[in-house]
Amino acid sequence: MRFAVISLAAAALTLSGCQGVRDSLSGPQANPGPCPNALSLYDAHRIVNFQGSEIVYGNVGFTGEVLNVVSTCTYTDRSATPIDMEMGMRLGFGRGPAAVGDSHTYELFLTVVRLDTQRNVVGVIHRENFTVTARFPAGADRVEMVEEFSSIRIPRADGDTSGSNFQVLVGFELTDEQLEFNRSGMRFRVTAGQDG
Repeated sequence: MRFAVISLAAAALTLSGCQGVRDSLSGPQANPGPCPNALSLYDAHRIVNFQGSEIVYGNVGFTGEVLNVVSTCTYTDRSATPIDMEMGMRLGFGRGPAAVGDSHTYELFLTVVRLDTQRNVVGVIHRENFTVTARFPAGADRVEMVEEFSSIRIPRADGDTSGSNFQVLVGFELTDEQLEFNRSGMRFRVTAGQDG
């Protein structure tokens, strides 16, 4: 049985006249019903690439972070129609002192999961990887982008299945070393060491 068909129609700040999730990134907007939670996975919400084995600021290459995730959804309460979601992510990217070049491609994932009554993950419905390329203008070490997903379809067993039984998780694909760095809580700040 096929559980979901997800179309990742992502566009980075190229859509014109687009309302919905893009507007939600700049202000609060109520969802029309109990939508699945859409959020970044804590351990994978940022990525720091090091050039060299020593974890020091001078070895930081390209970095990335999920800054915000918003979504809206629609479904019919008393039928087994799927939940249709739109989702947007605001991403921040950095170019550290060891970064080479003016662009970098990042690999991210989007995963739809089903939850149990205690809100534990009990099954992955669908997982898909996608890439985002950040381009840094001359002299810039930070840029932001918005990625949009216009069609995420989540199936329901029956009309009583609420969207609160699902989550949509996003994050960066990480190496074991990058995951360990995130879990350690270490951070490098751009203004570190500068006079105030």
